[in-house]
Amino acid sequence: MILFYTINLSSQSIADSTYISPRKLKLINDPLTPSKAAFYSSVIPGLGQVYTRRYWMVPIIYGGLGASAYYYNYNNKEMKKYRTAYKRRLAGYFDDEYTEIIPDNEKLLEGMKFHRRYKDFSFMFLVGTYVLNIIDANVGAHLLQFNVSEDLSFEPYIENHYFDFSQSAGIKLKINLD
Repeated sequence: MILFYTINLSSQSIADSTYISPRKLKLINDPLTPSKAAFYSSVIPGLGQVYTRRYWMVPIIYGGLGASAYYYNYNNKEMKKYRTAYKRRLAGYFDDEYTEIIPDNEKLLEGMKFHRRYKDFSFMFLVGTYVLNIIDANVGAHLLQFNVSEDLSFEPYIENHYFDFSQSAGIKLKINLD
């Protein structure tokens, strides 16, 4: 592996060319930006992503929260139906909607446990999506503070040698100080 360094210098001296204006870097220099974004996302999910101008994340966040809340509600209702049918059967009533489908009381208990388990999973996904929303806002705001201008590039490099039909691969680091 060969490592290539390419440095393009203009006619300026190196001391003059090391200064890069803040408007050229397009950074957010406020050190409180990550904590603000995390706080905003903890108050209203997705607000931290809006604060850091990553609007495309908001539908993903609300999709995850909405799906988790929907399945939590659905499994909670089904668990209550099975529990009510089981309690009514123990009391001697066989007029529930599961009488023809599920003649055994043990199957009602299994259905209740099944829906309780998936209700718990749905709640864990709901909380996990909420926490990941906060973490994503914090990390996204931290990443806005790094220099990602086009003056820096780091890319793979492949060179073909036509005389002996071989290739060499490496990493090319390019720094423009213009």
